[in-house]
Amino acid sequence: MAKDLIIVESPTKTRTLKKFLGNSYIIEASVGHIRDLEKKDLGLGENFEPRYRILPDKQDVVKKLRAAAKKAGIVYLAPDPDREGEAIAWHIAQVLDKDEASIRRVTFNEITKSAVERALASPGIIDFRKVEAQTARRVLDRLMGFKLSPLLWDKVKRGLSAGRVQSVALKMICDREAEIEAFDPVEYWLIGSDLKAAEDPGFHAKLHQIDGKKAEVGDGETAAEIVKALETGTYKVGAIEKKESKQSPAPPFITSRLQQEASRRYSYSVKRTMSLAQRLYEGREIGSRGSVGLITYMRTDSTRVADEAISGVRTLIEETYGKDKLPAKPNFYKSKKGAQDAHEAIRPTTFDITPEIADRHLKPEEAKLYRLIWDRFVASQMVPARFDVTRADIVVDRYTLRAQGRVMKDPGFLSVYEEVRKAKKAEEGEEAASRDTLLPPLAEGDTLTLEKVQHEQKFTKPPARFSEATLVRALEDNGIGRPSTYASILSTLSDRDYVEKVNRRFHPSALGRVVSRLLQGGFADIINEGYTALLETELDKIEDGTLDWRGAMAEFDEKFNRDLESASTEMPDVKRDGIPMDEECPDCKSPLVMRFGRYGGFIGCKTYPECKYTRNVETAADAAAEEAGETDGEEKEIPPCENCGKPMVKRRSRYGEFYGCSGYPDCKTILRTGPAAEAPKNIGIKCPECGEGEMQEKKSRRGKIFYSCGRYPDCKFALWNPPVEEKCPQCDFPLLTRKVTKKKGPHVVCHKKECDYERILPDEDEVEGAEGDSASA
Repeated sequence: MAKDLIIVESPTKTRTLKKFLGNSYIIEASVGHIRDLEKKDLGLGENFEPRYRILPDKQDVVKKLRAAAKKAGIVYLAPDPDREGEAIAWHIAQVLDKDEASIRRVTFNEITKSAVERALASPGIIDFRKVEAQTARRVLDRLMGFKLSPLLWDKVKRGLSAGRVQSVALKMICDREAEIEAFDPVEYWLIGSDLKAAEDPGFHAKLHQIDGKKAEVGDGETAAEIVKALETGTYKVGAIEKKESKQSPAPPFITSRLQQEASRRYSYSVKRTMSLAQRLYEGREIGSRGSVGLITYMRTDSTRVADEAISGVRTLIEETYGKDKLPAKPNFYKSKKGAQDAHEAIRPTTFDITPEIADRHLKPEEAKLYRLIWDRFVASQMVPARFDVTRADIVVDRYTLRAQGRVMKDPGFLSVYEEVRKAKKAEEGEEAASRDTLLPPLAEGDTLTLEKVQHEQKFTKPPARFSEATLVRALEDNGIGRPSTYASILSTLSDRDYVEKVNRRFHPSALGRVVSRLLQGGFADIINEGYTALLETELDKIEDGTLDWRGAMAEFDEKFNRDLESASTEMPDVKRDGIPMDEECPDCKSPLVMRFGRYGGFIGCKTYPECKYTRNVETAADAAAEEAGETDGEEKEIPPCENCGKPMVKRRSRYGEFYGCSGYPDCKTILRTGPAAEAPKNIGIKCPECGEGEMQEKKSRRGKIFYSCGRYPDCKFALWNPPVEEKCPQCDFPLLTRKVTKKKGPHVVCHKKECDYERILPDEDEVEGAEGDSASA
């Protein structure tokens, strides 16, 4: 009898499933999407009908899946349980040449034996509404990318891109930068007194009111007057208020909150967090248990939790922390409006594998993320923390100062988990939730002793630039993007050089600001927060079956084409005319303009090629270094060209910055800048070609690691992939090379092209963004 076939997305997932399904099923992986829109043109037919093609690098995968399906009985399509996963399942079904009656759709919110067996016991069919929603999203992105990107190529430079969500995220970053530049600091003063009562401890009271109104001190003269009155006045205790306050636990993680907390706590990028979470979801080796999926599906915006998980965590809390830490009824949390409730919140799949057990088997960064998810989920089902809060008003003539004390009565959930406090609260002196602030015994009418009046001049600060965490939060608050898209949005902005990250904050590059300004000039009605959020809502309606996807596309396309036609004639031609800089050329006194070349922005003379003056555009990193005092704010003095005597000027190429002769192209003298190259590292393996030299790890001019013989240039043997000191069992070549690909995972191959020996390595941690199969030195 033919075995049934299970098709998943990831090779890692196949290994996890094989651990507990054994040989009962054939299990194969599609390795992500297998089809996409035609690339040679728009890829859309009449009425937005998609024209798909099998991706070139998935031809072999499709052949393998077809062969496996031909021999199989039932085919279970098990890609991820979201829109993208549903679309992948549909595309696989389209290429299998299999009868529809023998194809089933199964989804796993967690990859555990019980969850998989339940899914296989009650399979469903492909949800075509989800497929249509994903199709609509892909068509939208193609319409914008295919039509708008060439406009930017024509008006600015080749290689640029624009996108439905990407361009709005860039707008938000540029708008924030404009706010910062326009910000006018306002002076204010913090005033308070250090006081003592009859008993310890001493305490601090802040100026709260003046003549019964909120105290606002905006200049030094007023501050000095208040300080003088406080230094000479009599301090009497006024109204005292005592009460109990509670702090409730946060809900279990959704994708965006996990990304934000991992960023604040561990400085993980959004992309890194999602990569680690993917590993924990798909399965890690946990000793004798084999490969175990440790967390539920990590792309979710729902705080819903399964009943069995609530039951399990309540048992854990009672046994570990005591019955007093367990609320009488489970805590339930309301998901945000518009949340996709198909998936649970992110939580551990089992309570048998505690963080302490996982620590022994996971990489350190995986263990940190697992503990974060574990602690947050356990805390979410515990009792609130309780505090005794005392607030005392201190009266000095017309001034009222206020002191507040807080003492923890019961830590509740704080015994397990506490969110990282925001920097703003720390600056304002607010104590951490778990820290006590004590006041001495006070009674109304008591006279207090002044120790010292504290006063400090401050200035309001501009809004902070976005970090990855705060940008994700802003996108989410505006209803832009979905849990599965945040990481790719941020990556695209950096990959296109639209933004720079300095001290983990996004600064728009000169190119990013120009592109955003041009897009706002021509497409402001489409590229804005409100309209993008509306499109996200329409995608949700398509999935719900309340909106026809083709009608939605037609409405968007009409509006978009109208803007495109106008922009093609009215958008400034930056490539031809540059951007005026309100500066004169130091060489010929003509106007200077900003332009964008292959290696970034530069400022040059408008009369080029008659005058060849250029200089680099200052980057955010340059400005930050100068502001921090890491440079003296002046260009390093470089001697004239050693060959012709003309001045040397700083230039930029794909290999980085350098100094070149201003007489170029007549004189091509260059002087490298930056740190010295790293010394090669011996790796203890003899060169297989000459047998004399030792293989060394080196870096190319582009910063990529490669391996070559230490006798270079006498011996020119080199490899991109790490060498393994093991003779090829097939052709006896002295060494193998180690590779990692998405299709095969970690494996070793023979270096000789004519030898086809390869061996899959034992299951180990995969490398995100697998290395290419080959490269030339």
